[in-house]
Amino acid sequence: MKNNTNKKFKIFIFDLDGVLVDSKNNMQFSWQAVNNKFNIKIDFKDYFNLIGRPFEDMLDILKIRKELFSKIKLQYNQSSIKKIHLIKFYPFTLSVIKKLKKSNCKIIIVTSKQLKRTKIILKEYLYLFDLIVCPKKNLKGKPSPDQLNYAIKKLKLKKNDCVYIGDTEVDYYAAKFAKIDFLFADWGYGPNPKEKYLSISNIKNLFDFV
Repeated sequence: MKNNTNKKFKIFIFDLDGVLVDSKNNMQFSWQAVNNKFNIKIDFKDYFNLIGRPFEDMLDILKIRKELFSKIKLQYNQSSIKKIHLIKFYPFTLSVIKKLKKSNCKIIIVTSKQLKRTKIILKEYLYLFDLIVCPKKNLKGKPSPDQLNYAIKKLKLKKNDCVYIGDTEVDYYAAKFAKIDFLFADWGYGPNPKEKYLSISNIKNLFDFV
């Protein structure tokens, strides 16, 4: 995977949480609801440090009993929808995406978030995205490249035209394994990838790559 500051892209693939939207307060409320109902007593910080991975993988790493996974997931999703108003777009996000669209760029979302909640968050802005890829049974979650490769194949894209914008190490590795370029969103949740990468401090910096 190349990281060239002079490179230009036609396809901008975004992670959702921590890149386009700030959902931390929503996550904290939802995780507390899970703790309260199932009495699992796992601090939100420990959960939050795993953001970017599939939900079930996070529960597995947190050593939660597998027989509880489906019930916890249901509780979490219901709580998240209940407080969906806590999720906000970062400043300039929508205006930047609209300008990228006007420049004939394709805009894609590849996220570990459930499709139902993703659509509720995006609401009237769904039209801005050429494709939204959420977890599916036949696709491995990040850091696997499956979701990125699915989007690229479905829209018949050239990998050299694509860049993935993420905010966690698992995003970086998903892009690396998919053999596409990566930009790290400094305003996101982190932690920063340990390997070399290009980073941007503001979503407006994407215009440098068009």
